[in-house]
Amino acid sequence: MKNNYKPTIMIDLDGVLNNYTKFEEDNIPEMKDGAKEFLEQLSENYNLVLFTTRNMKISVKWLIENDIDKYFKDITNVKLPAYIYLDDRAIGFNGNFKDAIKSIQEFKVYWK
Repeated sequence: MKNNYKPTIMIDLDGVLNNYTKFEEDNIPEMKDGAKEFLEQLSENYNLVLFTTRNMKISVKWLIENDIDKYFKDITNVKLPAYIYLDDRAIGFNGNFKDAIKSIQEFKVYWK
């Protein structure tokens, strides 16, 4: 019997998949160059879940318009159990609280 298990990766929308610079309620920025190919490649070995605090209807519409809805198993605003969380505002925790404080104090999003 073949094992069809794929680990889950939760992917943030703003700043990861699009050219985000500031929040606009009813406007999701253009898709980032290379995002579609990135998702296609990841989806071969992982279940992808879109993680966003945006309105679900607007998010789904954006995914469909950009022809990337087929790569996602789900969309949520809840942090679900996952193998990896991919987010432009994340800091990896290495087990050391002093390092975490330093990373937090020095943090800058790449798009600013």
